[in-house]
Amino acid sequence: MRTRWSVGTLLLLTSLWVLSCGGSDSSTESKSAATPASTQAAVAASATTQAAATTATGPTLTANVGLAFSLSGAAAVYGQSQQKGAQLAADEINTKNAVPGVRVNLTFEDDAGDRNQGINVFNKYVSQNVTAIIGPTLSNVALAADPVAQDRKVPVMGVSNTGSGITEIGDYVFRDSLAESDVIPQTIKKVVSVVKPKKAALMFANDDAFSKAGGDVMRDALRANGVEIATEQTFSTNDKDFRAQLTAVRQGNVDLIAVSALQAPAINIVTQARELGLKQPIVGGNGFNTPAIVQNAGEAAEGVYVGAAWNAAGNNPKSQEFIKNFKAKYNQEPDQFAAQAYAGVYILAEAIKNANSIERPAVRDALARIKDLDTLLGKFSFNEKRDAVHPAVVQQIKGGKFTVLE
Repeated sequence: MRTRWSVGTLLLLTSLWVLSCGGSDSSTESKSAATPASTQAAVAASATTQAAATTATGPTLTANVGLAFSLSGAAAVYGQSQQKGAQLAADEINTKNAVPGVRVNLTFEDDAGDRNQGINVFNKYVSQNVTAIIGPTLSNVALAADPVAQDRKVPVMGVSNTGSGITEIGDYVFRDSLAESDVIPQTIKKVVSVVKPKKAALMFANDDAFSKAGGDVMRDALRANGVEIATEQTFSTNDKDFRAQLTAVRQGNVDLIAVSALQAPAINIVTQARELGLKQPIVGGNGFNTPAIVQNAGEAAEGVYVGAAWNAAGNNPKSQEFIKNFKAKYNQEPDQFAAQAYAGVYILAEAIKNANSIERPAVRDALARIKDLDTLLGKFSFNEKRDAVHPAVVQQIKGGKFTVLE
């Protein structure tokens, strides 16, 4: 009996020992040992890829960008709008990862619409090692300040410079604003087809590069469309009384008045023309593209034709999103100058992303390669001269609003 128990016990112990050596744990260890090294490497690589992807969704490049806008002076109505548009774009890029892997730190300086102050602002920015400069507001200032950026090989993007000779300054100079030489001919052609004028008066400021360049383009466009220019009247940007020039216009017995001017003289010309009984259609250049024309000229602005690079009534989804966000942030309607500044920040951020660098030469080269980028301005490209390529818009002020002329 004792012996049988000992044998049974022995058998039981032996079974337990076998189970402990050949059970599930041993099987698990064996499978782990049999896992090929390549599979383990793939698993590790997958984990690394996932970590890298997570990192890639966050900001990896931070660019310091200097902006020179006319925040005071005669062009402040444009510069202050530009500042708001640019800041809105930066907020979206930095907080919503709107351009993956890119952050932009914006610094604003006031060029005051003055050539010397613009040069000083540009000198400050190039010495601060900014990746790029956006601005200045006026073409007149750009012609003086952009050479500073060109000499130091700093990319500069004008977001409202429409005058002649801007991008000819050098290969580091770009602009997302359509030149007057692109917009005005389309505008004049459309207006002539509607108004059918035989004679026109041309008015422009002869002390401002933007206004003078616009006047030159208007003259050529009117003649190209078979319209005789009965009289040309010049003035200074700081003038406030235009009755002498408008009296000469009335004596010319014209069918159309074409005006190239900044906002302040444009308002006075439109207002005083109507006060003097001039009822002819008025067509304005890019300086008329501001709600200030409607707000300050009132009824006198009704019917005025304006060429533009952007109109709030367009059905571009990016444009409508911009308008909604701008109104929510600033409690006001955006104008073309806000839109172009907003687009400029996005275009620059896209170039930084494509270059995968914040170094100036790399960003310059990436800007030059921008093609068919979806923006609130439409499909946007730079041509070989670094000028903007996108559709223009012809507008007419109706009911106190800029409406697209169909």
